[in-house]
Amino acid sequence: MPEGPPRPRRGASTIEEVARAAGVSRQTVSNALNAPHRVRPETLERVTAAIRELGYQPDQSARSLRSGARHTLGYLAPVDDPLDPNPLMAGFLEALVDAAGAEGRRVLLFRPAPPTADPTAAIDELVAARQVDGLVLADVLAEDGRIAHVARLGVPFVTFGRTGPGEPQHWVDIANDAAMAEVVRHLAAQGHRRIGYLGAAEELPWMAARRAGFLAEAHRLGLTAVALPGTPPGALPGAEAAAGTSASAPSAVAAVRALLRGPDRPTAVAAGSDLLALDVYEAVRAEGLAVGPGGVAVTGFHDTPLCRHLHPALTSVRLPLRAIAAALVGRLLGRLRGEAEPAAGLELPTELVVRGSSG
Repeated sequence: MPEGPPRPRRGASTIEEVARAAGVSRQTVSNALNAPHRVRPETLERVTAAIRELGYQPDQSARSLRSGARHTLGYLAPVDDPLDPNPLMAGFLEALVDAAGAEGRRVLLFRPAPPTADPTAAIDELVAARQVDGLVLADVLAEDGRIAHVARLGVPFVTFGRTGPGEPQHWVDIANDAAMAEVVRHLAAQGHRRIGYLGAAEELPWMAARRAGFLAEAHRLGLTAVALPGTPPGALPGAEAAAGTSASAPSAVAAVRALLRGPDRPTAVAAGSDLLALDVYEAVRAEGLAVGPGGVAVTGFHDTPLCRHLHPALTSVRLPLRAIAAALVGRLLGRLRGEAEPAAGLELPTELVVRGSSG
C-alpha cells in the first residue's frame, strides 16, 4: 500500500514547507517568527503548530546577516571569587539567561581583562565587534562611569540597580529602604523595642538605602535603635556611637559583641545581607546568648541558600530575581524595537521570608 510522500526530516524543513502546512504565505511565517504581534492569534497558533510538527529551525545566522541583529545580550559580569562566589548574583545570572532564552536571545558574559579593572575597553571592544545587540549592567554605583560611557556609545542598555539623576533611567531595582522598613515592622510586631542593624562600612547605594530605611522606620515606631557602623549619638531614641565595621570581618563580630554587652543590649539585630547575618550569629553565640526567640532575633537580606541551612534558619528579604531579569530583558528588547521608553525606572517588591531566627 503506498505510504504517500515522505514527511520532512525533523530539523531540515524549510520556511516554505511550514507555510504550506499552515496554509499561509511565507511572509506570514516570517512575521510569526520575527513580529508575532502582527499576526492574528488563530493564524499564529496554526503557524506555531506547523513549526513544531515539522521541526523547523530558523537559520539564525542568515537572519542576523539580513537584520544586523545578533540575538545576543551582553552582560558585564561583576568581579567575583570562583572559590567563594556571590550567591545572589549567581542567582541573577541564572534568571537572566532564562529570561533571555524565553525571548530567543543568548547572554554573552564579558569582563575587563586582568589586571585592569576599567570595563570601558572591554565594552568598546564588544560594541565595535558588533557581538551584542545591547548590554545589561549590574551593581550600579553613584556616578557610575559605565553609565555615561555606554550612553555616549549609543548602545541600548539596562541596569540592575538605579541610576542617578540626570542619567538614563533604564533601571530595574527593589526598594531597599522599604524592604528594610518591613523588617523593622516585623521585629516590632514580635515585641522587640531595642533593635540593632549591621551594615557594611562601604557606602554602597543599596546598603545606604537599607540603613536609611532601618533608621527611619525605627524612629517612626519609637524604637530604641543603633546602626553599625556609624550612627551619630542622639540620632535616634537611645542611639549610641558605634565603631565602623566591614562585611564579614572580625571587626563586625567585635562591634556586635560590644553592642550586646551594653546595658541596653538589643533583643534583635537586622543585617544588611545574609553574610553579615552570619557575623551576628557568631557574635550572639560568643556572648553566650541564643539566636532566635528568647535570645536575640536575627534577620538577613537576599534570602540566599545558606538561610535555610543555618540553625535556626534565617529570616531574610527575598529579591524577585526572575521578575527583575524578565523586566530587564523586556525593557532592553523594547529599546531594540524602538518602542517608547518608560519615563522612569521600575521598582519591584520584595518578600520577607520569616523563619526561626526571628520567630
